[in-house]
Amino acid sequence: MKAEAAFLTLALGLISVNFAGFCFGALQVGFYRGKCGFADVEAIVAGVITAQFFRDPSTVAALLRLQFHDCFVNGCDASILVDGSNSEKTAIPNLSVRGYEIIDQAKAAVENACPGVVSCADLIAIATRDVVFLSGGGRYDVQTGRRDGLVSAAKNVSLPGPAISVPEAIAAFSDKGLTVTEMVLLLGAHSVGIAHCSFIKDRLFNFENTGRPDPSMDPFPRKHSEIKTVMLHRGILQIDQDLGTDPLTMPVVKNLANAFDFPARFGAAMVKLGAIGVLTGTQGEIRRSCRATNR
Repeated sequence: MKAEAAFLTLALGLISVNFAGFCFGALQVGFYRGKCGFADVEAIVAGVITAQFFRDPSTVAALLRLQFHDCFVNGCDASILVDGSNSEKTAIPNLSVRGYEIIDQAKAAVENACPGVVSCADLIAIATRDVVFLSGGGRYDVQTGRRDGLVSAAKNVSLPGPAISVPEAIAAFSDKGLTVTEMVLLLGAHSVGIAHCSFIKDRLFNFENTGRPDPSMDPFPRKHSEIKTVMLHRGILQIDQDLGTDPLTMPVVKNLANAFDFPARFGAAMVKLGAIGVLTGTQGEIRRSCRATNR
C-alpha cells in the first residue's frame, strides 16, 4: 500500500541557475572540460538519464534520495553505491533506496568514452541535476571534481527519519553545514515520488498512540508543490507537516510558499548539499566500477 505524494512539482517553470565562478573547495563547474578528449561528459550522462527518465519518471525521486543518503554519510563520495554484506546499502534506512543501476549505466557510458576519468560521486550529482531539470524543477550548474571514497560501512549510516522533530532536523542539517532555509528547500524534494505507508501509518491510524488519525492532516489531500502542500496541512511525512507549524521554520515555509524563486533557491541548496565532505585532488580514487572500490 502506498500513499501518493505530489508528483513532478518541485516548482513551476524552467529556471536556469548559473554557478559559474563559484566553487566549494576544489569543486568547479566544468571540471571535466577537456579531460575526455572531444567528448562532453555531462552530455553523455544527460543522454543516459533522459532516456531513463522518459521510461520511468519516478527516477527523479530515486536519484534525489540517493544523493541525499550518500552525502549525509561520510560526505558525497559515492560510498552508498558499494556492494557488500556490510556496506552502506545494507543499513536499514538504505534498504528502500534505488537508482543504483541508473548510475551504473551512466558509468558505463563515460568509461566507454574515457576510462578512469569520471568519478561515481560526480555521476550522482550530474544525474540528479538532470532529472530535476527534466521533471520541471529548473536547471542548476553542477560543480564537479569529486573523487570516490574507499570506505562503505553500514555502521556509519545515521540519517534523519520522517518522524524527526524540527529542532532535531535543524541540528542534523546544521551538522552538515546547511542552514534552516536550505533544510526546508531540500525537504521540498519530498514533493516528488511516493511515500510508503510504513512511514506514515501512525499518522493515519494511531497518531501518538491516540487510536485516531493525526488531527493536523487534511483528510482530502490534493496535489500541490511541497511547500504549498505544507501550508494547506497536506504534508505527507510528519517532518514535512511540522515545518509549517513549528515557529523555527514556519516563517521560511511561508516565504517560500509566497515566492516564485523556489527552483533557483532549490538548485543552490542542491549545490551546497553536493559539496558536503567531498574528496578531491589525490584523495580517494576514481572507481572502475561504482559498486566496488579498486583496492
